[in-house]
Amino acid sequence: MDVAFGQLLHVTTRAIEVAGVAVIVIGMFFAAFNFLRERSREGAYHGLRATLGRAILLGLELLVAADIINTVAIEPTLDSLAVLAGIVLIRTFLSFSLEVEIEGKWPWQQARPSSGQSSESSARTELVDRPH
Repeated sequence: MDVAFGQLLHVTTRAIEVAGVAVIVIGMFFAAFNFLRERSREGAYHGLRATLGRAILLGLELLVAADIINTVAIEPTLDSLAVLAGIVLIRTFLSFSLEVEIEGKWPWQQARPSSGQSSESSARTELVDRPH
């Protein structure tokens, strides 16, 4: 690989990593600011958790993107591939956990029925969503 291209990829991955960390930190301050501004409103704590969770998810996406670029383009070894697999596995678990915290349901579950829905279709929805 050309030395200049390798250095460009290295700088690019570092920039993406810095952006990921910045998104998490800025999101943390944004969530705290909104919480302090609306703390007397009902649901402010849930809003804080949701905003912070979204910032963490976006930051993790950027950090994983930087790791993928680093592993595939800069250091394509079996060791770095194993590390990347571990990172992606952990990140996927965190994403699912944060999704449940933010939305209150698993990503593959349908939204809970609204009050205008019939009791029969509501019962069907509960049967579909109930774990077996």
